[in-house]
This record gives sequence, structure tokens and C-alpha cells, in this order.
Amino acid sequence: MPQTNILITIVGATAIGKTALSIKLAQHFNCDIVSCDSRQFYKEMTIGTAVPDADELAAAPHHFIQNRSIFEDYSVGQFEKDALAKLDELFVENPIQIMVGGSGLYVDAVLKGFDEFPDVDPQIRIDLTTKLDNKGIEHLQQQLKELDIETYNTIATDNPHRLIRALEICVGTRKRYSSFKSKPKAPRNFQTIKIGLKADREIMYDRINRRVDIMIENGLIEEAQKLHQYKKLNALQTVGYRELFEYFEGNFTKEFAIEEIKKNSRRFAKRQGTWFRKDPEIIWFDFQEDVNNIIATIESKK
Repeated sequence: MPQTNILITIVGATAIGKTALSIKLAQHFNCDIVSCDSRQFYKEMTIGTAVPDADELAAAPHHFIQNRSIFEDYSVGQFEKDALAKLDELFVENPIQIMVGGSGLYVDAVLKGFDEFPDVDPQIRIDLTTKLDNKGIEHLQQQLKELDIETYNTIATDNPHRLIRALEICVGTRKRYSSFKSKPKAPRNFQTIKIGLKADREIMYDRINRRVDIMIENGLIEEAQKLHQYKKLNALQTVGYRELFEYFEGNFTKEFAIEEIKKNSRRFAKRQGTWFRKDPEIIWFDFQEDVNNIIATIESKK
């Protein structure tokens, strides 16, 4: 019988240590790493997205790290197709591969399939964008809360692109965005072992705060300054950049912008936790767990 393909999938909140674990596992299983962190696709964004450094990239083969430009439209549906094609290639070499990332929507797209949504009138998006500009993001957040509380509680509502995408489906179809997310998905040619990393909230928040301080020391402000003129691009609707754009425009002090990055990163981590805790298949480990214990668990599930 042919050997079963296995995709070890590592999930968890930002700054929890997913990259370090993925590299240790890739070295143990002599395999590659597929990244599904939607913030790390873009080559112009390095410091603010915490992409693996040169040593980490050299320690194991990585895919989908800084492989796109912020000037390209890149959807979760296209990522699903690209990632599955890459995995098909990699499984020929080794029936065990690793996927890592904190973007729950992108993880689910690869593991389960991307939800198909009906086409809606393009004017709806134009109207919602105008409303965003004139009335602010809070107005759209309240509208989504009223139309689809399930989606409101699970998506990044501080991301204008995600917010408008959900709302245009609600408005255009007169159905909840979440109602389109429960349909049967395409079968996959691999089994999945899901590993989650966790930490006490105080520890996780401290790791996030320290990571932001390191990003600032490493030149995040200068990186964001170069990207400021492109601030309306979807790729830049991202924690760490949006706050600094407000600083450049005189709306925030530098100190306040940095504190906002920390606060919004903590909120992002909380949303990641909410997303992943819904999945009963994830095997959770403390972020300091001995990697040999994690490997033993994976071996027992193969």
C-alpha cells in the first residue's frame, strides 16, 4: 500500500514560538516548511511581520515567505491552490511535511478548502468603502455585528478589507457571511496532525510586548516610513504598520503608536486563540514543551 501523506500543522498565537518549533520538526523529519502566515507573503514587509531570519531560513527549506509583492492582489483562494500544488510536489520527496502559521483562515483553506461565495454587485463594495471613509471603521463594525454576530466574533474586524468582504456578502445576498462557511469541502490527499502552542496570557502578552520593542530597535519605523505612501494597499492593513502611519500623519505620538502596536498585537493574539480553540483536533502543548515529547506524540499519531 502507498504510504499516507501527513501534514504536520503548527498553529498558535503570534510570538508563541511556532517558527522555532517548525524548524526543529523539519530537521527531525528531514522535510520542508510551508508557511501560511498571510502577513509574511510580502517581500516589502520584513521587520513588522517577523519573518524568519536568515539563519532560520537556512535551517530548513521554507515556502511562501516573501514570495509576493504588496502591489499584487493575493487572495486566500489563490493561496489554497498554490499551497496544495506545492504540497503535491513535496510529498513526492517525503510523505511528511510541515505547515506553520497563525492565520486561521489560511490554515483552514489548505486543510479543508476555501469557502465559495456568490458574486455580488461591485457597487456594494464601493458604497461600503465610501462609508468607511466618511463614517469610520466603527460604523461598519456595528453593521456587521447586527447582520452576522458569528462572523463579527471570529474575523479581524479591525482589518477594513476583511470587514468589507464580510459585509458585502451580507448585504449582497441578504444572508449571513457565516452561512456560506459550512458547506462540504474538497477531499485532501493527506492526513493532518495539528499541533498547537500555548502559554499563560501574561507570558504571551509579555512575549508580544518584547517582540514589538525588538522590531522597533531593528528598524520597523524606517521600514514603515518607506511604505507609508502605499498605505491604502490591502497588504498594509496590518498591525505594526497602520499605527505608524498614524504617527507619520501627526495623529499619534511615537510612544502612543508603539503602545497601540502592542495593544493591537495582543488583541490579534486573542482572536487567534478564539479561532484555534474551536478546533478539537488540535493537540496543545506549552510553548516550552520539550520537542522530543512533541515528536513522540506525532509518531504515535502517524
